[in-house]
Amino acid sequence: MTIPTLVFDYDGTLHETMHVYGPAFRESYEWLITEGYAQRQEVSSQRISSWLGMNAVDMWEDFQPDLPVEIRMQASHILGERMLSLVREHKARWYSGVRETLDELKEQGYPMVILSNSKISTGQTHWEEFRMEQWFAHWYDCETYDWAPKTEIIKVIQRQMSAELIVIGDRKSDLEGAVAAGAPFIGCAYGYGSETELQGAAYLLQKPAELLDAIRFCRRIDEGTQLSI
Repeated sequence: MTIPTLVFDYDGTLHETMHVYGPAFRESYEWLITEGYAQRQEVSSQRISSWLGMNAVDMWEDFQPDLPVEIRMQASHILGERMLSLVREHKARWYSGVRETLDELKEQGYPMVILSNSKISTGQTHWEEFRMEQWFAHWYDCETYDWAPKTEIIKVIQRQMSAELIVIGDRKSDLEGAVAAGAPFIGCAYGYGSETELQGAAYLLQKPAELLDAIRFCRRIDEGTQLSI
């Protein structure tokens, strides 16, 4: 049997993102308040984490839909630059067990790529910080593809990798990408998505160390099985 390519989401799947996203968001929000573009309100950590997995356009549309586009862009720039500075200061963390799991997958010969709703600079910074070339062939970000959804970008991966795929992620957009590719989906229940979002997953992980068992399970899915949401 041909070894499938593993398509990983990043935030909430490998990266415990709130360690950098939470402080960076609050800094950008404080700028909006100081400049008079937003009224102060309580924004819970739960709501902040709900934006992880969204691209920047959708995140600001959800949080401050009345903001002019140019102000959203400035706030997004502040947020993004602060996140990157925190990564360079070594404040970013991967979930416990991620490195060991990736080492074992690499040893077993699995090709691996990242598919993230991220900016180009985000991918480059994390790639360098975590030396991700040890495990991954490529980081696919949505900025490169003009903020296209994962359902479109994953078709590029299919063409370039020329292999069956297994998709691993924590949000509905990851599941939708798997459906678009006709690929099994492994949901990460420990991430930032809700249980409802992950309904339809072939397997649910409670921690990264369970991934190898999940992949073995997915590889037993009959060839040609189509998933539906």
